[in-house]
Order: sequence, then structure tokens, then C-alpha cells
Amino acid sequence: MAIYEAGEMYLMTIYLLYQKGMNKVRAIDVCREIKRSKPSVSIALSQLKDEGYISVTNGKIELKEEGNRIAKKILSRREAVSRMLEKMGVDKEISMKDACKIEHVISDEACDAIYKFIGDDSADK
Repeated sequence: MAIYEAGEMYLMTIYLLYQKGMNKVRAIDVCREIKRSKPSVSIALSQLKDEGYISVTNGKIELKEEGNRIAKKILSRREAVSRMLEKMGVDKEISMKDACKIEHVISDEACDAIYKFIGDDSADK
């Protein structure tokens, strides 16, 4: 099942909130992080739940196996693109903004090639 770009962003946001040390991620936390309204976040989370990417129990959002895999994959792509752009001399802030846009459309093959180009074959792609 294909996931849409906004869905990828929600999964990645949930993943990053847990990585920041939150022990309970709720819809309001996602709203604050991505600066979206509660109704739009609720609709997106409901769709992700229906598609099997997340579970929600007593308000706590958790990534299911596939949701976690997608979040890590998108973050890996962002890291690869950002590091490549920085290696090419692009300012770090600009490279992060550009990588955030590119991470959703770059192929696995291109991402693998970027990791080889930047000299990091050990990255979790």
C-alpha cells in the first residue's frame, strides 16, 4: 500500500517525538510540532490508523512496524541528501530545508548512491 507525502511526514514526526524522549505522543503533540490544526491532524492520524501504520490507545499514538520502517527510511533519505548537499558546499540550514523536500521523491537507488558518494555504506537505509 502506497503512502502519501503528508502521511510520511506524520509518521516521521511521531518517530522524532519519541526520539526526543517523549514517552507518550498524542495528537496535540503532533499539532504543535508540525503547526497544523487539530482537525487536520485528527483526519490524517485516523487515515494512518486505518491503513495500519499507527495504533492509538487512550490517546497515545504508537508506530506499528511498517510505520516505524517508513519513518526511518524517510529520515535516512533526509540525512543522505542533506549530507551530500553540505559536502557540495551548501549551507547546513539550506541543505536541511532542501533535503526535507527531496526526501519524499528520491528513489532508494539514488539514496544508496548518495550514501556511497558521501562515503557512508554503513547507514541504515
